[in-house]
Parts: sequence; structure tokens; C-alpha cells
Amino acid sequence: MHPPGEQSFGNEILAALDLPQESIFAGDCLCEPATLEAIRKLKPDLALSVLFNRVLRQEFLNLFPRGVINLHPGYLPFNRGQYPNVWSIIESTPCGATLHYIDEGIDTGDIVDRKLVEIDVIDTGESLYRKLEGACVELLQANWSTICNQTASRQPQPCEGTYHRCRDVDEIDEIDLEKQYKAKDLINLLRARTFAPHKGAYFVSNGRRVFLRLQLEYE
Repeated sequence: MHPPGEQSFGNEILAALDLPQESIFAGDCLCEPATLEAIRKLKPDLALSVLFNRVLRQEFLNLFPRGVINLHPGYLPFNRGQYPNVWSIIESTPCGATLHYIDEGIDTGDIVDRKLVEIDVIDTGESLYRKLEGACVELLQANWSTICNQTASRQPQPCEGTYHRCRDVDEIDEIDLEKQYKAKDLINLLRARTFAPHKGAYFVSNGRRVFLRLQLEYE
């Protein structure tokens, strides 16, 4: 699991699983020898990573004979890495969810299945994120039986695609008041970075940042 400060619904998940304490491990300890040995003693078969914000190293992946499968809120090979909901809007790349095997790269492993998600013109980063959450659940439900009985498909990813790091949004968030933007590009930037309570895009006035959120609705 993620460390306490990074969890969403951590207590609810633990309550639903009702696992013994010795079967629960902090996500930031998965490379430690003691943790790896404790997991090895459990004799795991298959691992499933869901919105897990850590890079899983090969020594961890090697513990699972049937591999480690990740549920990613991006339509791979597009939007590997962080914030697929943001970059699908800004770069007009295909949007969706993907089940894939984890290898040593970041979101580069063989694909089990994908599900496209339509981006509506009034979607923001937040509303698109919620759509992707729903698509992830549907994708996992549709493929879980084949994963369990070892009949899931496995297709190598194409060489094309895009990748973004967390800090990439820092390079687009500041709006230069002296710069010319196409209206479409500026609207897409503002709506992609609208996700309360995150601050998102801003401009600077008298040395202070002024943050913006965009509200869109049909007539």
C-alpha cells in the first residue's frame, strides 16, 4: 500500500480485504531485502498493481511466477507515466485505460486489454479522471476471469507513444500574460489543469501567483 500520507480510502480497502498484518506491506519498502523476503515466504503467484505510484523493481517482479499486471488510467502506448488525464486533453492523444504486464520500463509491458474513453469538450482534468477511474474498473472486471485462469491475451506494445513525468506539468502551468496563445490551446490547458483542490494553472501578478479554474457547461 501507499504510505499513509499518500493513501486514498486506505482504511476502507484494508477493512474490505481483512488481511493479516503480516500480509500488508508499505509501498515505499518494496525494495528492502526484509520486505522482499517476507513476500517470498508468502509464495505469491500473481500480483496486481492498481493506481500504484511507485516503480516496481525487477527483484520485486521476480517474486511472482505469473507476473505482475498493472491497471493504468491511460491508453497505452500513449500517456505512459503520470497524469494521463491532463495530457490526453492538452496533446489530443487517445484517452482510456489499459491492463498490462509490468516490465523494467514505465508502463511499457505487454498489453492485456485496453478501453477507450471519449473526451467531451466540457471535460476538465477532474471529470476526465473520474471517467478513467470508471473505465479502469470496467476493464478489470471484464478481464479478471481470464487473468485468473491464465488465458488473458498478451500483446507487445507498439514503439510509438508518449511519456510524461510528474514535473512535466510544472513546465506548462505558468501562463505568460505577454505570450500569444491559440484560444483552443489555452482553453485546453486551463480545463486540463482544473482539478480541485489542486491549484493547477496560474499567472503571476505583482510577484504573486493567481490560480485559475475553468468551468464549462453546455447551453
